[in-house]
Amino acid sequence: MTLRERFDKPAARKALEYTASLPFDRRLALYDIRGSIAHARMLARQGIIGDKDAELIVMGLGRIREEIQRGTFEFKLELEDIHLNIEAQLTERIGEAGRKLHTARSRNDQVATDLRLYAKDAVRDTLKLLKALQGALLDQAQRNLDVPLPGYTHLQRAQPVLLAHHLLAYVEMLERDGERFRQAHARADVLPLGSGALAGVAYPIDREFVAREL
Repeated sequence: MTLRERFDKPAARKALEYTASLPFDRRLALYDIRGSIAHARMLARQGIIGDKDAELIVMGLGRIREEIQRGTFEFKLELEDIHLNIEAQLTERIGEAGRKLHTARSRNDQVATDLRLYAKDAVRDTLKLLKALQGALLDQAQRNLDVPLPGYTHLQRAQPVLLAHHLLAYVEMLERDGERFRQAHARADVLPLGSGALAGVAYPIDREFVAREL
């Protein structure tokens, strides 16, 4: 039971707008669905839920994903966050099977997984942009091999340098940045699912299977 279910009247709109995380975590929608599909398949594989229930869950989540991608999915602020929005709609569509999706999973490790999937994609996108910027700088360096300019130290002109050499310095700086992003990707590439709310779960889950699925 959630807090809102303990009250006879709905919360004031301003209170919902202040407390809901939906405006922020909507960007996690596709990652939340991706993680839930992998989790449902694992639950069925381990015999924790039935194959039919897993099929309904995967099918339902697939349709919700399509609606989100088309921009036709109705997000409800009163459901507070992206996770409840997806799960409530799933249960409304497929019935009791939808309630079984959260078996052997805490909201804590679910959110942590979503964030790591999001971070990995963000890192990959950023690395592509870095590579493109490096390529542009290299192209300009190649075009300006013989162009001199003054090099400064302590705000004073010190030595003549080549524009190409100066541009290559930025290429190297970006390479260091790229290495830091690659390290961040490696750190994010760890599966939190299975941690539960604190000290794991009692079900015979298969974390390695979920990791491979993701």
